[in-house]
Amino acid sequence: MIKIKLLFFTLFSLLFIPVFGQLTDTKASIKTKNLYRNLLRLSGKKVLFGHQDDLAYGVGWKNQNGRSDIMELTGEYPAVFGWDVSGLETGHAQNIDGVPFEKMKQYIKKAYSLGMVNTLSWHMDNPVNGKNSWDTSSIAVKSILPRGSAHLLYKGWLDKFSVFVRSLKGTDGKAIPILFRPFHENGGGWFWWGAKSCTAQEYKDLWRFTFTYLRDKKQLHNLIYVFNPCDFKTEEEYLERYPGDSFVDVLSFDSYQYSGPGKGESFAQDIAHSLSIQNKIAKRSRKLSAIAETGFVEIPDANWWTNVFAKAIRENKPSYVLFWRNAGYREKEKDNHYYAPYPGQVSASDFLEFIRNNEILLQKGLKKYAVYN
Repeated sequence: MIKIKLLFFTLFSLLFIPVFGQLTDTKASIKTKNLYRNLLRLSGKKVLFGHQDDLAYGVGWKNQNGRSDIMELTGEYPAVFGWDVSGLETGHAQNIDGVPFEKMKQYIKKAYSLGMVNTLSWHMDNPVNGKNSWDTSSIAVKSILPRGSAHLLYKGWLDKFSVFVRSLKGTDGKAIPILFRPFHENGGGWFWWGAKSCTAQEYKDLWRFTFTYLRDKKQLHNLIYVFNPCDFKTEEEYLERYPGDSFVDVLSFDSYQYSGPGKGESFAQDIAHSLSIQNKIAKRSRKLSAIAETGFVEIPDANWWTNVFAKAIRENKPSYVLFWRNAGYREKEKDNHYYAPYPGQVSASDFLEFIRNNEILLQKGLKKYAVYN
């Protein structure tokens, strides 16, 4: 009888243990909880397609109401919109890529009203010397931790960020859920919060302080926290700077194809390997798995979407993937800078095939799932 009861309890547990993870913020708003729950339900089945700054500018245009390179090619907006709040901390009117913050608020609200998802990154300036986020000449992380010389300055930056986030409300008056990805690409050496500029413990302490300050002190309950390493080959490398399951909701990484079209196969293999590691951790921790930044500048390979990227995500589908921005021609750099196709671009027709045949969701596809309800 005892064995039968034990067997029944085991079967009951397997059936009724929550399949989906819980947000780290137990006081998260209903809309935020709904979004996270629904993204988890879609995880492994559908991939949300995202694009950085999609509504703000594209190849050959800027600040034109309603325009979108993806919309003009496909007839619908992306499912995920990426934005960056660099410059917010220092009182600038626009971010590092020239997007005015007042416009950004409008774009975020529009995306929410259409049932799409917003994610924020933050290329914040070096708080010690005032230079940009790529400046590693001054050690900053230790300085902004509690008892550090720049700690009060950093809290002031978080206060400004909080004001911005609190202003993000839909027409329903509800706070708009935001996927927040601070201190990204933490395994690299190019940012002042990167692996060459702080210890793993200092990074973890910074993440935990930031998380706790925003959640508890500033009472922001519409943020979903996205962890973002890079250049990892093993699970141990991935988790080296991981602050813990209680401080992270989404696991992600960034990866770009920098070499020519002939290197597509190796790029696909690298992405597939990274996803296999990340998805394993995500399943164990009941977190979302995503690709937070990716792309192939100018996409010169006409079949890149179906021959390269589709293969990269076939075995371990990310919840969402965000392609970087379509800046177009840059006068200063004398180059073309775009990562998503537009009408007439060499890979445009292949992209249309890619989204048809690989469980990819854009705006209209995502709307059917009513992810905020």
